[in-house]
Amino acid sequence: MSLLAADPAARVSSFNPVAKFAAVLVVTLTLLLSIDPVSAGVTLLLVLALLPWSGLSARMIWLRCWPLLAAAVLASAATVLYGRPSGATYLQWGLLHISDGSLYLALAILLRVLAIALPAIVLLSTTDPTDLADGLSQLLHLPARFVLGGLAGLRLVGLLIEDWRELSLARRARGVADAGRVRRFLGQSFALFVLAIRRGAKLATAMEARGFGAPGARTWARPSVLRRRDGVLVLIAFAVAAASAVVAVTAGTWTFVWAL
Repeated sequence: MSLLAADPAARVSSFNPVAKFAAVLVVTLTLLLSIDPVSAGVTLLLVLALLPWSGLSARMIWLRCWPLLAAAVLASAATVLYGRPSGATYLQWGLLHISDGSLYLALAILLRVLAIALPAIVLLSTTDPTDLADGLSQLLHLPARFVLGGLAGLRLVGLLIEDWRELSLARRARGVADAGRVRRFLGQSFALFVLAIRRGAKLATAMEARGFGAPGARTWARPSVLRRRDGVLVLIAFAVAAASAVVAVTAGTWTFVWAL
């Protein structure tokens, strides 16, 4: 099973994609209002506490989230070295300026990135693209032509990865991939680009022939409905967001982004 494929055995996969999207949006918007370590830390702790109920194994969560952790550490490290100086200064050398302000901001960014991305990865990466398209069209009433086009494009991502691998093997078999790594990458990227355009044109023609772009009301093979557990998921997201904001305001660390 692909690491980004929805695991049907996981509990979190059974929620409606629209409810999962709404839950992620609630948590994200709350954290985007303030840059402080307290609100992000509270959200991260609550999300980590809820992970055992997601139905995903620790190994699967780690494989999906380790790039996020690496990106958060790099972002915070850059903030430590080049962040806005304030308070006591610990090191200053050229452009490098490590101070209380840069350390505080780096911690806030580290926790903020993890708190925003972790629930998004867990919830949205366990969502089947077809179920998401059904929910967006039937519940949110987005244009079916736009939703189905996006779904078709998303389904082709796996094919592009396979095409890249086959192009690499074919070029190596012809002896044109033995030297010049940069030149090989550029040539292979152009070949993949041409192949993607051809496949996209054929797919668009096939979808038009099957009536995907026809005017009028559209029928759906699988109805998308919201259940009670979907409402519980959204309420949990509101509770997590409210708890993080209340704790940050009580601690006096809540700082609106436009006040920075």
